[in-house]
Amino acid sequence: MKRLLDGYYRFLQTLAWLLMGLLIVPVTLQIFSRYTGLIPRYIWTEEAARFCFIWIILVGAMIAVRDGTHFEVDVIPTPKTPRGEAIMRLVVYAFMLVFTSIFVLYGYQYALFGYTQTSELTGINMVFIYGIYLVAGVTWLVFLGERILIAISVLRGNEAAIERLRGDHHVAR
Repeated sequence: MKRLLDGYYRFLQTLAWLLMGLLIVPVTLQIFSRYTGLIPRYIWTEEAARFCFIWIILVGAMIAVRDGTHFEVDVIPTPKTPRGEAIMRLVVYAFMLVFTSIFVLYGYQYALFGYTQTSELTGINMVFIYGIYLVAGVTWLVFLGERILIAISVLRGNEAAIERLRGDHHVAR
């Protein structure tokens, strides 16, 4: 299962890079059309950039949940022991599961709504835009499940797993 999740994670990382590169195209066209008379003003570029940006944000959030680098707000002191940290993480993950469930439930309804809509400017069926909320919710559920299992293994005495639970050590906290 870990290999499957690792492969999906690498796919998401690649997708994030591709989306960032793709975002450059409509934004560059907007800039050139605004400040030069060389190319006509394209209306679809703003909408395409906005759609791409939505995807970048949600794909980035999916990656951050797997990495353990999603933003956090500290309201209680950091526990001193691995066991205490695992308990704290499980409480945080429980709250994250509530919000993730909302994304799954309403993301599904939003995707169904998007299935009947078409963008006027780009001609894209809106299920491809609205559906990312459902995909993000399901991905967060899977990645949170993995992180919950890591926290449980720390509670069972596997203190070596605490580093995986803490997330990427290269990110400033």
